[in-house]
Amino acid sequence: MSRYILTIEYDGTPFCGWQRQKDVATAQGRLEDAMLPFLKKKITLFGSGRTDTGVHALGQVAHFDFDGHIDCFRLMECMNAYLLDVPMNVLSLQEAAEGFHARASAIERQYLYKILNRQAKPCLDANRVWHVSPRLDAAAMHRAAQFLVGKHDFSTFRAAGCQAKSPVKTMDQITVTQDGDILAIRVVARSFLYRQVRNIVGSLVLVGRGKWSTQDLLDALGACDRRRAGPTAPACGLYFVGTKYPCAQ
Repeated sequence: MSRYILTIEYDGTPFCGWQRQKDVATAQGRLEDAMLPFLKKKITLFGSGRTDTGVHALGQVAHFDFDGHIDCFRLMECMNAYLLDVPMNVLSLQEAAEGFHARASAIERQYLYKILNRQAKPCLDANRVWHVSPRLDAAAMHRAAQFLVGKHDFSTFRAAGCQAKSPVKTMDQITVTQDGDILAIRVVARSFLYRQVRNIVGSLVLVGRGKWSTQDLLDALGACDRRRAGPTAPACGLYFVGTKYPCAQ
């Protein structure tokens, strides 16, 4: 039995998240269906992280097992031909190193959240940014975000339905930068709670609008109560950037 690894990008707008579900389009389901004509058997993919409905991926990683040799280039080409009608591409496909697991082997995951901060609604970036009209103070958002870096109980930013055993996570990095009308929030950690990034972004926007101070954000974090956080930012602005592994894949 050999293990293979894929890197995939997709626009999450037409998908009901990553995980295969009955009677709805999902990223995992569409990829598994795209493999069937070439491999002639049903394959189960294991992703490095799940994405919600409408969340995009720049470098989603997944693996699968197959009993036999595969021409990786031909399989990738066949999959991409099958995926022409959806905004999804397989960027790479190769045999994985021994012991590799797309989820369990990960030592770092990175997300990007994009905000369009102007009066006019998005046209070219529709469904790919959160449109926030009131002017945001990106510098204030960045300063406040630094207090979330490190090991904390993130219960305040944990959505209902989260299956993580503990709300304690270590945030390695959060940055807020601005380029013209686009604010980019980058978040790096080994793992995340359900909707943690979107809930953090919603709170940081309150800081950026001047409705919250840095102390308000700290008080919300310390409360360990979801009711104390800001609103959940919409899925359309969130991108799963990629996963880091300790050695060659």
